[in-house]
Amino acid sequence: MPKTLWLTLAATAALAACQRGAETPEAPKPAAEAPKPAAFAFKDAIDAADFGEHVRVLASDEFEGRAPGTLGEEKTVEYLKAQFERMGLKPGNGDSYFQVVPMMETTADETSSLTIDVKGTPRTLKFGSDMVIGTRTGQPEVKIDASELVFVGYGVDAPEQQWNDYAGVDVKGKTVVMLINDPGFHAKDANLFDGNRMTYYGRWTYKFEEAGRKGAAAALIIHDTEGASYGWEVVKNSWSGAQYDLRTADDPAPRVPLQGWITGEQAKTLFADAGLDLDAMRAAAGKRGFKPVTLPAKMSTTLKSTIAEKESRNVLALLPGTERPDEAVVYTAHWDHLGKHPDEPGDNIYNGAVDNATGVAGILEMAEQFAKIGKPKRSVLFAAVTLEESGLLGSKYYVAHPSIPLDRTVAVINLDSMSVAGRARDLTVIGMGNSELEDILRPIADKQGRTLVAEPNPAGGYYFRSDHFNFAKAGVPALYTDGGNDLRDGGEAGKDYNEHRYHKPGDQYDPATWKLDGAMEDLTAVYEVGAVLANGEGWPNWYAGNPFRAARDTMMKANPPPAPGAPAAAATK
Repeated sequence: MPKTLWLTLAATAALAACQRGAETPEAPKPAAEAPKPAAFAFKDAIDAADFGEHVRVLASDEFEGRAPGTLGEEKTVEYLKAQFERMGLKPGNGDSYFQVVPMMETTADETSSLTIDVKGTPRTLKFGSDMVIGTRTGQPEVKIDASELVFVGYGVDAPEQQWNDYAGVDVKGKTVVMLINDPGFHAKDANLFDGNRMTYYGRWTYKFEEAGRKGAAAALIIHDTEGASYGWEVVKNSWSGAQYDLRTADDPAPRVPLQGWITGEQAKTLFADAGLDLDAMRAAAGKRGFKPVTLPAKMSTTLKSTIAEKESRNVLALLPGTERPDEAVVYTAHWDHLGKHPDEPGDNIYNGAVDNATGVAGILEMAEQFAKIGKPKRSVLFAAVTLEESGLLGSKYYVAHPSIPLDRTVAVINLDSMSVAGRARDLTVIGMGNSELEDILRPIADKQGRTLVAEPNPAGGYYFRSDHFNFAKAGVPALYTDGGNDLRDGGEAGKDYNEHRYHKPGDQYDPATWKLDGAMEDLTAVYEVGAVLANGEGWPNWYAGNPFRAARDTMMKANPPPAPGAPAAAATK
């Protein structure tokens, strides 16, 4: 993986770790009343029926798709708080179960259009069908007037790769047009970046960040299903309705005034009108020495948005350790999803059953077992975080304001979109080959008769698309697993879901077809990893050569943990 970017990001996040135990405000008491958890008799151990009940409630229409800042959030966080209280877990943020995450809500006017003038001939692109656009600036109106278009390949500036798609051009005030994924992906070149395995440079979040750093007025990503690992409908659904971000005061990094996507069809037409071939330009962009190309085209638009400052909440629950309570293992899962889209006909509630009621149900099940059966020596923190669908913002805020200092966080184990396809002969480790946590997981998987495997689609960049990634950037070893693909009963795990229900109203709880025995095996595996860590004194690290290791080594050198057998208080400064 590229090192310079990683080390820069990790160093920045590690600096936040120095704010050890930073205080954060508590949320006002929510007005909504959650369903009574006592109506269902939960068992003490990890149990499929309990898991299904949690998913049923969280993914019900009553919870309205769990969008941050809505009644769906109120119901969700109150349900989680009630469950943690029932289990006997303590508040995880001082005396509160909630950590307030200040956020900015931006709702774009979807009647907005975008005009591209090529050689004096204007063409209008419509929101949703041709493009999606938005702003992270907090401005109610963003106007772009005749901004020159520049094709910047993959929009990557990676000095350690000797790669700069912005070389020789000043894009200040201009609109950059770029491809999704990494230079090595479409070229099928294993010697470029990580070849078919996406790096952070391939993620749309990085591309917009870099455009902001370069001073562009706008940035447009050309969609292609193979490069993005999802179809246009996912982009459209994800960018419709209210969008959320951290306030600029909490996240002061440069932001491009206008950002968005255009369909591959519209991009092909744009390049053809400009006298260029999109396929040929994509091929050129995947070779060393690529130079940005100024198009004979200008873009204009006026984007009006409704802006509101709101608050969302991470839900944090703590099981204090019996011997080393200042050290903790953290389990994470995001509770948020895409809410309701009232302007859409028919079923317009995005229930998010798999994504990610399953992950939240998973940490609830493990919390129950830890609280009722295990008495770990180290503390265990369960963090149900918000705003993952908006760019991992809830976990980003937590990492900047941790309730357990990052240098006393032993590891993070993340659950996101668990498999409901049944038992498998393998267990997927997203981003396999990163940390010594895999050495703990492997014998546990062996005991289950399973083999650890890497994700089947490394081009999807899944390691950068869930909440453990913010901890990883800060240096904390992180494990992110998924169900296996070699199903014992046959079939292909996840294919139908990815094609028909991911980020769509069809992601609903279906007890008639879901096979939860595999999810219970997956939960048991990551529970046992956490139990090993919580009852031990070791500090697993990233593997040698991993780009996150430097940040971890730096923070641990600054505040070494106590030697094995020494009281935990010896580490307190």
